[in-house]
Amino acid sequence: MSATSGHAAPRTWRRLRRKLLLRAVHAVFFLTRGMTLGVRAACFDAEGRIFLVRHGYVPGWHLPGGGVERGETAAQALAKELREEGNLVLGDAPRLLQVYFNRAASRRDHVLLYVCRNVTQTAPRKPDAEIREADFFALDALPPETTGSTRRRLAEIAGTLSPDDDW
Repeated sequence: MSATSGHAAPRTWRRLRRKLLLRAVHAVFFLTRGMTLGVRAACFDAEGRIFLVRHGYVPGWHLPGGGVERGETAAQALAKELREEGNLVLGDAPRLLQVYFNRAASRRDHVLLYVCRNVTQTAPRKPDAEIREADFFALDALPPETTGSTRRRLAEIAGTLSPDDDW
């Protein structure tokens, strides 16, 4: 066995496990909800840096967010997700930028994207199974693994791209 092949199997298994977990979650949502709705936030601190998270179940760096639960408003879901994923507290009122259709997740998934300014972090986010890493980044120094959709959303916020209907 070569030195690299010993790592390929665990990496492949992790990817398969992530994919199966994501499909299972979407299957539950499919059976229990007519449409899924999520919130994401482009959170900027006072220095203009963006807050990103790296999940344990999907690759890449993403904007923080999550699903809106039954009986919960989008604003409540946003505040909850920012608190859970980054120990973040909103400064200015969040501004809804766009509603996106997320075809990659399912044919029924929509995402509300908010822009949040003057966000503060009450404490560093400790890694766990859901969030492996979380931090603020200068816009000109994003991690190389920042997802394409995250980069497109930031370009839309900057005004260099028109907002799209698809995530």
